[in-house]
Amino acid sequence: MTARLRGEAGQAFPIYVVMVAGLLFLAFAFFTVGKAAALRNGAQGAADAAVLAAAQESRRQLEAPFLASLPESMLDMFLQAHPVTGCAAAQAMAAENDAKLTPPKCVTMPGGERDEIRVDVKTLKPVGASVVPGMKRTFAKGHATAVIEWRCPKWRSVDYNDDTVQDMYFFTCRGGEMLAISPSSPPPWEQVSKILFDVHLVDS
Repeated sequence: MTARLRGEAGQAFPIYVVMVAGLLFLAFAFFTVGKAAALRNGAQGAADAAVLAAAQESRRQLEAPFLASLPESMLDMFLQAHPVTGCAAAQAMAAENDAKLTPPKCVTMPGGERDEIRVDVKTLKPVGASVVPGMKRTFAKGHATAVIEWRCPKWRSVDYNDDTVQDMYFFTCRGGEMLAISPSSPPPWEQVSKILFDVHLVDS
């Protein structure tokens, strides 16, 4: 009787070993999946931050061409033709979030009163060695799109001296905000740019 019990225990031991090995494999696999998911979230966060940085920098750089368009009443032409810049800011922000831009890196799509910027990023670090094949060289990727949108569809200009040079612009913006800008002595750009141009993420 005792010998038979010992025989059964000896036969069960390999089964236990296989079960423990299987559970360890599953644990490592779940850990890898969780790490990959966290890395994907990080990549998407890096993409969002990078494209917003590019859009905000573009809005900042619009100051000179925007103000130059006002005295000669060329605001409509500015809105249709102004360049979208700021991709260097996207690269810097991606690096701060342990990622880098990937081709086509920073795509700008000027569209008049609504311009778009899209970035694609890849994490600098892979998922790493794992029981799951291929993860050692697998990097997480993300992409995001932001828009720079003109918020003041209604405006009028005034030429006080009748010299064809516009002396004052009055803007009516979304949300009922009112803004007056004198081309000869404009207010600080950081105070008015967020009223004139909205920057936000969009689904891409």
